[in-house]
Amino acid sequence: MSAGRLRIGLSARILHQPPAELGFRGKTLQYLEQSVAHWLLAHEALAYMIPAITGGAAVSRASVLLGDYVRSLDGLVLQGGADLSPESYGEAPARPEWSGDRVRDRYEIELFWECVIQGKPVLGICRGLQLINVALGGTLHQDIETEVGSAVRHVDAVAYDQNAHEIEIVPGSGLSRLYGLTRRATVNSIHHQAIKALGRGLEVEARSPADGVIEAIRWRGASYVAGLQWHPEFHHGGSTELLDAAPVMEEFLERAAQARGA
Repeated sequence: MSAGRLRIGLSARILHQPPAELGFRGKTLQYLEQSVAHWLLAHEALAYMIPAITGGAAVSRASVLLGDYVRSLDGLVLQGGADLSPESYGEAPARPEWSGDRVRDRYEIELFWECVIQGKPVLGICRGLQLINVALGGTLHQDIETEVGSAVRHVDAVAYDQNAHEIEIVPGSGLSRLYGLTRRATVNSIHHQAIKALGRGLEVEARSPADGVIEAIRWRGASYVAGLQWHPEFHHGGSTELLDAAPVMEEFLERAAQARGA
């Protein structure tokens, strides 16, 4: 392994009850989605999935801790996946199917704070943006369609990553500095939950202009923390229709390099 390449951790998705046809009866799977790993690799960083340390329904202590992983890495990407549990922000699920993954929430919240404490940059994607918000004391709309009036379609089960809508970038924000004169852009949209109350120290960097749903955030704290509600790893290079994902990754990796040299 080249010592010069940045080492970026990816939080694990967790499959608690794998389909029987996969051949893992009674086991729990932890995995990452290929596109997010390839997004990092395309920028010449090394991608490492960080396994959750779980025992029953909570993170357990072991001889190897999440903090040990964070010390060996240069930054963290919180990838998308299952809903957050409303219990993680003090609510009961409005519907059983919105119960989310409390085990993953606990694991990722601990991972997030380890990075903040150690000064390692964090980039949240989709669920990752929502996790950052909840970790900083914010709350979520459990379902955009039922809680946000006149909302545009933010998720389409059939279209999946082909579903898209416009965002409006906040002038003077970090995202605005990355994209210059671009004020409005199109991004994919694969989420039915969204930020309701903003977490402590967070600033909004983009919204959906049609309904006001928050689409990007950044923390005002001591270390780099940013989140995007869309999936930039699905924005293929050369596309003239979707917002270029490269500036986001380039900024994140630049901050990771700075943190390594600090």
